[in-house]
Amino acid sequence: MSTKCKKRAVLVGCNYPNTINELSGCVNDAKAMREMIVSRFGFDSKNVELLTDEPGSTYKPTRANITAALKKMVVAAKEGDALLFHFSGHGVVDLIDPHQPSKKGEAIVPCDLNLIFDVDLGQLIQQLPSGSSFTIVSDSCHSGGLIDKSKEQIGPHSTLRGIAPPVDYKARGISLGTLFDCLVTAANVIIAAQGLLAPRAVDNAINTGTDTMTGIGSLLTTIFGNNVSLKFLPHYERDILNLRSLTEDEGILLSGCQANEFSIDMPASDKTGGKAFGAFTYTVLKVIKDSNGALTNKQLMVKARNEIIKLGIGQQHPCLYCSDENADAAFLGHQPNTTTGAKAAGFEPGFSITRGRNCKVNNNVLDRCALLRS
Repeated sequence: MSTKCKKRAVLVGCNYPNTINELSGCVNDAKAMREMIVSRFGFDSKNVELLTDEPGSTYKPTRANITAALKKMVVAAKEGDALLFHFSGHGVVDLIDPHQPSKKGEAIVPCDLNLIFDVDLGQLIQQLPSGSSFTIVSDSCHSGGLIDKSKEQIGPHSTLRGIAPPVDYKARGISLGTLFDCLVTAANVIIAAQGLLAPRAVDNAINTGTDTMTGIGSLLTTIFGNNVSLKFLPHYERDILNLRSLTEDEGILLSGCQANEFSIDMPASDKTGGKAFGAFTYTVLKVIKDSNGALTNKQLMVKARNEIIKLGIGQQHPCLYCSDENADAAFLGHQPNTTTGAKAAGFEPGFSITRGRNCKVNNNVLDRCALLRS
C-alpha cells in the first residue's frame, strides 16, 4: 500500500438564488465542511475543490463542472487515498420506466438542473484504484439511494419513530413537475436570447414520452446535447456501456435521509448563530466537533440521527450504506485533531456554522435567464 496517502474532496453547495426553489444553507454547508476537513481531518486545501452558486462565484456547480471535478479527483487517486464528495442542495427520485426497475434512480440537482444520477456516480466509483475509498455525504432529498447496491447499515429498517419538522423548515427537493416547467422556461428563454435551439426541437422534447421524467430527459438532451446523465442517453443499458453493479465494499454513502424522505433546509436562527444550514450537515459537523477522538462511519451516523431528533426533526432519518468493514472504519480514515479542529473550523458554542461533449448552451446563459425565477 502507498505510504503517501492523500485526501481529496469535491464540495458542492447549491442555493439556487433568485429562483422559486431557492434554499438558504447549502453554500454555508459546503464552506463549513471545507473548514472542518482541512483543520481536523488532514486535507490539504489544494486538494479540496469548492463549487458554489453564491453571487460572484466563478466556479458554478453545474453538472459539467461537478462531473469534471469528480473525474479529476478519481483520476488522480492512488492506492490508499481517501476521497470525499459532499453535496448540499436539491434531490429528486423517479421510476423512469415501471417495466424496467433499473431505470429507477435518485439524482442530485446541480445549479443548471442537469441531473446527476446514482448510475453516474457509480461509473466514477468503479474506476477507483484498489485500496482507495470514496465517501459521499449528501444533504439532499431522496439521497438514500445514491450508491447502487450498497449494503444498508443504518436505513429504513432501523428508522426511528418520527415527528413532523417545524413549519418554517424547507425540504431540499424539487418536484418533477416543477423541474419540467423550469426546463421548458429555460429552453424558451434560450431560443429568444440566442436562437441556439430550434422551437420545433423544444416542442418535440416537451411532447416526448408519457411520463414527466422522460420529458425531463428529452429537454435536458435538447439543451445540453450528450452532456447529460447516462440515464438519458439513447439505449441506456448497463451491458452496452460496460457498467456493472457496485459491490457492497465500493463506496460509502452517508445520506441525509432515506430514499423516500426529504432533507431539511433550516433557516437562520439565534440558536445557530444567525446562519442557515442543512439539518444533516449541521448535525454531522456538530457530532464531529463534540467528539474526543475518531468516529467510525456507523458511530457518526447513529449520533447524527440522535441530534436530528433533538432539533425537532423526526421524519428525516440519515442513513449509512457501505460494507460491514467500512461501517466500522474511521470516518474519512483519519484520527481527528481534537486539540485544534473545532475552533479552527469556526465552531464555537452556539454552533456558528458558516453553512463530456461540449454543451450546446453556455452555462452562463442559464444563469442569466433565471430559469426558475417566480
